[in-house]
Amino acid sequence: MEFFPDIEPIRYEGPDSDNHLSFRYYDENLVIADKTMKEHFRFAMAYWHSMCNAGGDPFGPGTRIFPWAVSSDPMENAKARLDAAFEFMTKMSIPFYCFHDRDMAPEGNSVKESEKNLKTLVDLALRKQADTGIKLLWGTANLFSNPRYMNGAATNPDFSVVCQAGAQVKAAIEATVALGGDSYVFWGGREGYSYLFNTNTAKELEHMGRFLKMARDYGRKIGFTGNYLIEPKPMEPSLHQYDFDASTVIGFLHKHGLEKDFKLNIESNHATLAGHSFAHELRFAADAGMLGGIDANYGEPMNGWDTDNFPTNLYEAIEAMIVVLESGGLGKGGFNFDAKLRRNSTDLEDLFIAHIAGMDTFARGLIIADKLVNEKRVIDFRDNRYLSFHEPDAMKFEKGELTIEDLHALALEKGEPELQSGKQELIESIINNAI
Repeated sequence: MEFFPDIEPIRYEGPDSDNHLSFRYYDENLVIADKTMKEHFRFAMAYWHSMCNAGGDPFGPGTRIFPWAVSSDPMENAKARLDAAFEFMTKMSIPFYCFHDRDMAPEGNSVKESEKNLKTLVDLALRKQADTGIKLLWGTANLFSNPRYMNGAATNPDFSVVCQAGAQVKAAIEATVALGGDSYVFWGGREGYSYLFNTNTAKELEHMGRFLKMARDYGRKIGFTGNYLIEPKPMEPSLHQYDFDASTVIGFLHKHGLEKDFKLNIESNHATLAGHSFAHELRFAADAGMLGGIDANYGEPMNGWDTDNFPTNLYEAIEAMIVVLESGGLGKGGFNFDAKLRRNSTDLEDLFIAHIAGMDTFARGLIIADKLVNEKRVIDFRDNRYLSFHEPDAMKFEKGELTIEDLHALALEKGEPELQSGKQELIESIINNAI
């Protein structure tokens, strides 16, 4: 059965095309900074939003009727959904996908039944991958939807829930390895607290670190060689989540000795919720050598919650791609579209249009970012602000060879410094003029 019979494969037609079902900027074979666009982005479809989200919200049920979700048998729906997913990705020329275990296969009435369901769908997905050449970017476990996880998973105060979470992660890692996934992701959806004074935060953080070590060790044991990724988010659904932002996660990983195996998967919308820009979170992860993947979306800054819009903010994409280019890229990571159609976008073609817009936005961002990096005006100005640290005394400071008394003596010798302009408006103007 064909689920998108009226949609032809999406092609690159260039900026002058008026065909809304074509790429204007994303030319997967175009080489920029020694890599093709396809290699730069490693775009991935997010199974949960694209194939499972029918548009429901707290105020009403879904508005989209999926032709792959019409059976009364959840397993039959799962198999049809898999067929639809690979048809969609093939027509979009999207080379990767990512999933939660419960997106791909329905939860059963027991651990064994859930594992059996997942194994059945993994076997079918392997055949689809072989037929299409589409690969798994990463897998993960949904440790937040089932009511048992209302107080957290790895951080739950009930040890029996922690055991359930462990069993679920074990099966999800096995599925990721079987499908050849490059990474495995942890998102702490309810790993946090809703009320501080009924929560032992120190114990929960310790349990979280221990749980991640156990998952890491099991993955390595069964042959997983990729990165483990943590996706920071400050709140929602919990009042406070332990993976608040990039800096918080980086500190946590170092404290628990996980920094060699774990990197960060940065989401634009989560950065907004943390009070940061997307570029800020990317930069701090890159500075730590821990930028491992990107959730390509954006949030409404006036809303205050996780809207997961498809990315169309060109300025944000340019800033993101400057950081990605300067950091040397994402390696085996990629850009996944953790983004959902608006509730009133009900046509099947809307799923294509949204992904086209997102891919074109980042493609155009890459083109402009590469121009800015090559022109070096922005980068040179930034670097020149720190030229004073090339002086002998400053170099001693950076090597830890000076004392505070030495700084005092140098202050007396040097006198009052001249003010140095940060030229923020000039940098903003340069970026604007490059568009």
